Amino acid sequence: MFTVQKSEEESARYIRRLALKTLNVSKPANGSSKSLDSSLRRHTAFIKKTRQSVGAENRDQLLKDIETLSLEKYVDELDSAVLEGISRCKSEKDVWSAVEMISAIHRRFPMSFTPKAVVSLCAALAAPSRASLASLPPEQREKEDAARVARQRPILRVCSELALVGIIRDAPSRSGGEWIMKVLKELLSNDPSLSSLPLLTTFLKSYSRPYLGITPPQFSKAYANGDATENGTKVTEKVTPETEELIEKDIMDRFKRMCEGYFQNVSKKLVIEHNRLQEQDRRNHEAYIRSGEIFEDRQQAYEKMTKGYEKLLSNCQSLSELLYLPMPNLPSASHKSESIMIGSNAGKGLGEDGELALSTAGGKWEDEEERRFFEDIQDLRDYVPKAMLGLEEGEDKTSPGEEEKKPEEDLQVDMKKLDEELAGLESKVANGDTGEEASANGDVSEDEDNVPTPTPGSPKTDMTTSPQLAPQGPSQILTALLTRLPDATNRTLIDQAAVDFAFLNSKAARKRLTKFFTQIPKNRNDVLPYYSRFIATLSRYMPDVGEEVVKYLSDEFKYLQRKKNVKELTESRMKNITFLSNLTKFGVVPPHLILYMFTSCLDSFTGSNVENVAWLLEGCGRYLLRSDATHEPFAKMLELMKRKQVMQHFDQRQSLLLENAYYQCNPPERAPREEKQRTVMELFIRHLVYDVLSKRTIDKVLKLIRKLDWNDASVRLMLHKVFTKPWKLNYSNVGLMAMLTNDLNRYHPDFVVSVVDQVLEDIRRGLEQNMYSTNQRRVATAKYLGELYNYRLLGSGIIFDMLWSLVTFGHPDGRPLPGQCCPIDMPDDFFRVRLVCVLLDTCGMCFDRGSQKRKLDNYLNFFQMYVLCKDPLPMDVEFMLYDSLEAVRPKLVMFKTFEEAFTAVDEMFTVAFQTAGLVTGDDSGDESGDEGPGREREDEEDTEWTSSPVGQRLKISSPAANTYFHQTDERAPSPETVLLKGSQENMGPSAEADAEFEKELAKMMTDTSAESRRVDRKTALALWESAALPTGLKKKRVDDLEEDGDTSASTEEHVMKFTLVTKRGKQQQTRQIAVPAESTLAIQTRTAQMQDRVEQQQLKRLVLNYEQREEAEELKALEAQSRPIKIRLAG
Repeated sequence: MFTVQKSEEESARYIRRLALKTLNVSKPANGSSKSLDSSLRRHTAFIKKTRQSVGAENRDQLLKDIETLSLEKYVDELDSAVLEGISRCKSEKDVWSAVEMISAIHRRFPMSFTPKAVVSLCAALAAPSRASLASLPPEQREKEDAARVARQRPILRVCSELALVGIIRDAPSRSGGEWIMKVLKELLSNDPSLSSLPLLTTFLKSYSRPYLGITPPQFSKAYANGDATENGTKVTEKVTPETEELIEKDIMDRFKRMCEGYFQNVSKKLVIEHNRLQEQDRRNHEAYIRSGEIFEDRQQAYEKMTKGYEKLLSNCQSLSELLYLPMPNLPSASHKSESIMIGSNAGKGLGEDGELALSTAGGKWEDEEERRFFEDIQDLRDYVPKAMLGLEEGEDKTSPGEEEKKPEEDLQVDMKKLDEELAGLESKVANGDTGEEASANGDVSEDEDNVPTPTPGSPKTDMTTSPQLAPQGPSQILTALLTRLPDATNRTLIDQAAVDFAFLNSKAARKRLTKFFTQIPKNRNDVLPYYSRFIATLSRYMPDVGEEVVKYLSDEFKYLQRKKNVKELTESRMKNITFLSNLTKFGVVPPHLILYMFTSCLDSFTGSNVENVAWLLEGCGRYLLRSDATHEPFAKMLELMKRKQVMQHFDQRQSLLLENAYYQCNPPERAPREEKQRTVMELFIRHLVYDVLSKRTIDKVLKLIRKLDWNDASVRLMLHKVFTKPWKLNYSNVGLMAMLTNDLNRYHPDFVVSVVDQVLEDIRRGLEQNMYSTNQRRVATAKYLGELYNYRLLGSGIIFDMLWSLVTFGHPDGRPLPGQCCPIDMPDDFFRVRLVCVLLDTCGMCFDRGSQKRKLDNYLNFFQMYVLCKDPLPMDVEFMLYDSLEAVRPKLVMFKTFEEAFTAVDEMFTVAFQTAGLVTGDDSGDESGDEGPGREREDEEDTEWTSSPVGQRLKISSPAANTYFHQTDERAPSPETVLLKGSQENMGPSAEADAEFEKELAKMMTDTSAESRRVDRKTALALWESAALPTGLKKKRVDDLEEDGDTSASTEEHVMKFTLVTKRGKQQQTRQIAVPAESTLAIQTRTAQMQDRVEQQQLKRLVLNYEQREEAEELKALEAQSRPIKIRLAG
């Protein structure tokens, strides 16, 4: 409310402005510049300070510099510096400080500074180019508008003050009020999105009284009656006498009328947006009732519409308060009763005999999105002035009744003609004439047909372009618009293009647009629905556009009918029928015309007309069959088509084409899907896990789940179902479900065990069935399994078992081979590769040390061989494979051919089986002791990779493709009975020579009884320990063993070197003997040494543990000794 205190503040502003205006208007004194400072340093500092800010903090210093500096040579720099400094003004004091500074410069340089400054300020307040904004996407356009408004707001305030103090003037004897009014009018009239509305609000908040003469109604009434009081004292004088106004009275009246008219337009826009929002809300309500959910695109559109409406409502309320005008009446939100009675009036159009059941069953549209696209068309009057649409100010479109009266009369006449033609067709069918004779005689009558033939459209190379001198002319804007149309492939872009064209509306523009629609490329059928929407939007106010396009398409259809035997025109026929079908659903093509075309195709139901009929049925058949105006004639045509289809002999392709089109137009009835009934508890659990679960709410969800009755079997079963179906969550939330399962493991471990078992069973079932429909479930389950391992709910052995199963399950004897057909893993089926990649991406990075690293390296070699057994990988699978392998092993060398992979796998299995005898019941290896007790125990259980489900070895007979597998049925036997077959030819001594060598060696080195001559594992170990080797040689041998990780390693492949000691007299001699690595002596010697190493490691660990326990006991004793003794005094 405008109080007396505010009136006094306005009076003070008036006095201040009037005093400054008097100084500015008075003739400036021409003082001598000899006494002024002309130093370069001070002038540079002044310019810099002006650029930084001309606000209140620099006011005194800037005014002092203006009075003491010459500034004559720096007037041009002052222009840009002042404009830059104004943009940093925020408060009213800053604005007035800038006005005082500009006034001081104006009084010194009225001719050299003021005109340039006014031109610069006018350019800064210019409206943005509509062509440049139209080329930007909506998000970028909003950012540009927001930045422009923030930049122009302080400049507008400063310019408003300058017009009041006499610097900006319309004429020497007039103020600058009309200049400000023109600037605002230019900003507001070229702003269909109302982005400049905040500028008007800012202007009215500070200058509604001096520019518009607006005073609060209560205050004006009180002054008129002489009743205004302040603290009991009567106030009798007005704020400002009318004869001393700073702005002329006629300018104030025009300014006020302009603002009031703009408010009325904003109010109309607000009412329209309010109704659209309510209608959208009602449709969302109906969609929610029908399907039980609101689609994401619909929800986003509604949120965007709500945001725009709230912004518009806020601005409109601000204008209403500043102009003291009432707000428009906005109807309250209420859902009509029809919106929630979808099923109650489904049979409203049915007669007693039920003939019209097709027209109401399912509706004209397949889904809600299609209905919105073809029915929710914007009204150009909401965005474009009436003058641009060819309407007078008071003129409006005719009422719907008058519009529909004439088309209904014409439709009745056309329907009678169609009924006569249908009767003639039926009589032909009854007489056995199926249209073949007509098609046979069609070529004869081609030359006699006088129907004008349309010329096929050529590329738009002759389109007139305007000279470069006028880049913003209507012709250039129209050219840019037509260039953008092929890329307008959504509703927002095509609707915006229709609005832009409406601003360019002219007869010549409409002709160019019609010509553009007749030159659409034959391979761009994807843009035809959007072009049809564009034409439907314009046809309401520019009917000649739709009429010309329909006329051209009709002539083209007749031309193509006469050329129906030309197969090269198939694409043109498809484009013509598709365009006509889309225009029919928008109501641009009259119903009788599309029915006539359908009848023409049925009249000669052969050749290309079969495809035409199918395209018509797919394009607009459902719409015509379910529309009240066309249901009866179109239903007769469908019956006629089915009868002709039975009588004629079409090939399989044509029959299938017609059947698909017919059932797409008239799908068979099916019972409504019954919704599964769920209990309240089940709905609550599903809501917690599927909807509420997120990173922020996981603790809350855990608490609520723990509060459930876990003793109730039904609740436990519901939880088990939810926790074993990860595919029902968002893929990004699968890890959160695993985290939740890990948290529940502390309280319900048996439940977690059942979840893990079910997950493994689901993966196994997926491998056995391999159904395409369950692929998404299988990916989510594999991801879930990996996340469960990350939270240590299962061991690494299970993960490796699953990895090996993915590449071996279902293949004969677990042997994937190139070209080998497996019913559940065909060579062209790459889904198992995807599953392996998902599992590696989820938990593969955990296998980076110890035995797990070795096991994963072995598996990756076999996995590469499995991939090379497949057909060439698709690009997406190949990229996924490379990304996964690079993530777990960045330096992995990929095999190029199957032979390379096979050789590597063969070597891997050879080494594995040679070391298989070292596997004991409980391995004491400590490969990853730094991972905690749980992980250490896990490594102990999974030390040897041969515990995986693949216990097989490879054999290659030649470098060619003759490859096969040899698989052992049982675990490797004890070391004494290990028998291995070499992958290459046998080299070295024979079996008899080997046995003879062993006997001679034992006899030479030992004098034990005959029983010790038997070479076994203990004998080999005793021989090694008791051999009388020279001291230096033994030490050297021990050092070599410590440096080499494997005692059987040798510089030569498949050979193990032994040192033979001989004695001549008292001197010992040694020499190296190469023994095959596969011989019994070499294997038993290696086994003995490895067991000795294991015993040393166990002893070492026991000693370290013993020392740690002693240190811990000593620390506890020290703490007990240092603990203070408490003495309790009684009494």
